[in-house]
Amino acid sequence: MNTPAHLIIGAAAFARPDATKVNIAAIFGALAPDLSLYVMSIGAMLMGYSAGEVFDRLYFTDAWQQVFAIDNSFFVWGAILALSWWRGVAWGVAMAGAALLHIGLDFPLHHDDGRAHFWPISDWVFESPISYWDPRHHGGVVGAFEILLCIGLSVLLWRRFKELWPRIGIAVLLIAEAAPSIIFGLMFAGGPS
Repeated sequence: MNTPAHLIIGAAAFARPDATKVNIAAIFGALAPDLSLYVMSIGAMLMGYSAGEVFDRLYFTDAWQQVFAIDNSFFVWGAILALSWWRGVAWGVAMAGAALLHIGLDFPLHHDDGRAHFWPISDWVFESPISYWDPRHHGGVVGAFEILLCIGLSVLLWRRFKELWPRIGIAVLLIAEAAPSIIFGLMFAGGPS
C-alpha cells in the first residue's frame, strides 16, 4: 500500500482525541516500516543516483533488503507490542500495533518487491500474486479499493476529531493518497494518441 494509506489506516485503528502521545506514536508506527526506504532513497539520489537506479537496482541489493527485513519484521514489531502491552505503555502499543498493521497489509500486496517479514527467523520473501501498484498483478483494482478505504476511514477520522489541526492532517493525508491516481487518471484518460 502507499504510505499515506498506511498512515490513515494506522490513525483510524489507534488514534483517539485527547491522546496526543498515543496519536503521534500511531502515526510514527504506521510510517516506520517505510521510513528507511525514504531515507535511503533520498540519500542515494542526493549522492547522484537516479530514481531508476534506486528503485530498479539499489532497492534489491542485499544491504537494502537487510534494512527492510529489520523494520518490516513481524517478530521485531511483535516483540515491541508484547513488551509495551506487558508494561502498560499505551503509546508503545499504538506504535507497534500500527507498524504490525502496516506490514500485515503489505504482506499480501507485494508481487516482486516484497520484504523478508519473518526476519530474523527466515529471509524468505512472499511473492504475492497481487500487487498494490503493478497493473500486471491487479494493481488497478487494489489501488481503487485502497482509495475508497482511505476515503471511508478519513470520514471516520474527521468525525472522531473535531479540532482544526487533526482535520488538516487528515485532509493532507487523503489528498496525498488520492492525488497521484486522480492526476494520472486525467493524464491518460484519453488513451494513446
